[in-house]
Amino acid sequence: MLTEAGKRLPGIARAAIVEVLGMADRETAGAMADAAPWLREEGACFVTLKRSGHLRGCIGTLEAYRPLLADVQYNAVSAALRDSRFLPVTPGELVDIAIEVSVLSIPEPLSFKNQPEALAQLRPGLDGIVFEYRSFRSTFLPQVWEDLPQPDQFLAMLKQKAGLPADFWAEGIRLSRYGVTKWHEAIEEY
Repeated sequence: MLTEAGKRLPGIARAAIVEVLGMADRETAGAMADAAPWLREEGACFVTLKRSGHLRGCIGTLEAYRPLLADVQYNAVSAALRDSRFLPVTPGELVDIAIEVSVLSIPEPLSFKNQPEALAQLRPGLDGIVFEYRSFRSTFLPQVWEDLPQPDQFLAMLKQKAGLPADFWAEGIRLSRYGVTKWHEAIEEY
């Protein structure tokens, strides 16, 4: 499945974006999504768009609740059109956008009593982390470790992404880790 997923998932994501932008007919987009059995299984993914090596959109699902095929298609369209950090992708720029699909493992809760214990459990380069406190929630994919290689930086930015101060800490914080298997298109500037 891994080899086939690597060949198909980025193409399925691109086909969904192409279709929603009105650049292809349904038959062409549907052909990319011919549902292999593993695509019908529940799965959670993030779709990341990059243009000239810079983030252009990233939307995903943390927990599997729909078929992986539908999750990839929905998140691809959302990354292209609904990421509030960016204007919607236009048909003219799609040719310059590289697509990466990251399929997530099931999140695993971490157990800790304080921030130093939490930081000691983070595995740079390996863990995607979900931060939760009351109604505040955020996540970073493992790929974010490339830009934030220190666990304290990573956690501080994760708190800020959730809408809290970087130095915030309180009883009731929950952290979970997950891994990803990722595939991206072979585009030079990726």
